[in-house]
Amino acid sequence: MKKMLKTLARACAGLTLIVGASSAHADYPERPLRVIVPFAPGGATDVIARTVAQAMSTRLGQAVVVENKAGANGNIGAVMAARAEPDGYTLLMATSSHAINATLYQKLDYSLTKDFTALSKLASVPLLLVVHPSVPATNVTELAAYAKASGSRLNYASGGTGTAAHLAGAQFNTLVGASMTHVPYKGGAQALNDLMGGQVQIMFANLPEVLSQVQAGRIKPLAVTGDKRHAALPNVPAFSETPYPAMTARSWFGLFAPAATPKAIVDKLSNAITQSVADAAVQEKLRGLGADPVGDGHAAFQKYVEQDVIGWRDLVQQSGATAD
Repeated sequence: MKKMLKTLARACAGLTLIVGASSAHADYPERPLRVIVPFAPGGATDVIARTVAQAMSTRLGQAVVVENKAGANGNIGAVMAARAEPDGYTLLMATSSHAINATLYQKLDYSLTKDFTALSKLASVPLLLVVHPSVPATNVTELAAYAKASGSRLNYASGGTGTAAHLAGAQFNTLVGASMTHVPYKGGAQALNDLMGGQVQIMFANLPEVLSQVQAGRIKPLAVTGDKRHAALPNVPAFSETPYPAMTARSWFGLFAPAATPKAIVDKLSNAITQSVADAAVQEKLRGLGADPVGDGHAAFQKYVEQDVIGWRDLVQQSGATAD
């Protein structure tokens, strides 16, 4: 009998702990949340984060404040978020750049897959191959021939070494047998300015970053990465329609929490994010930027990130890119 009573007591104690832990998170959130955006204000990452954060505020009943902590290709802000208290009040807005960084940097002070738990992907965008109007090519096949004939005299821009734009350009070089010279900039805006000025001739860019310039006719679009055309530019072919269907790279944007964040909070945040992305006004804003809304939730996004780190690793190794 005494043994049975002890067993029952331990079971009740365990149940009390579980109920207590659940109760501790029942009122979450009780104060404003912050989302660390590890890039400068005004870019696609920042705008997408602020769009979804505003919708999250409504659903969570607390302000969701965006803080820009730019530097080191997104790594400074990522480290700050990784070291934050895992209480659901500090989140990270990460992008495909962070999946690339896992291989690009020989040493990082954080791991995207070990130090964070993925909450949900917000959106993804294809890369758009654009050229200066002076480039004598109206399609990808003509550009490939021109690039092979021009050798290293032809320059392609990116927002920095190891970015999706850089790796896509390196992959294109390999596929077409060209030797274009990579010119890295401190951000996509600078690269775009020099592309429009003719200092560089080619660029693979996140579609939202160049959409308005394409629509204004300042640069010439040739193809979007992936297997389908984009609704924002329906007359621009997908790479699947060219001799180079292997050009499939896309950039993504998603929210993360520190790895030890309690499951109840992760679930609540994941639900709030997916509901926010599904909101009609949010979808309209994201599509207006040239981004494709996703809102896939915790489990699907966690699996996607783990696979994406491996996928980018192969491209980084093929390109020989390094940030160290």
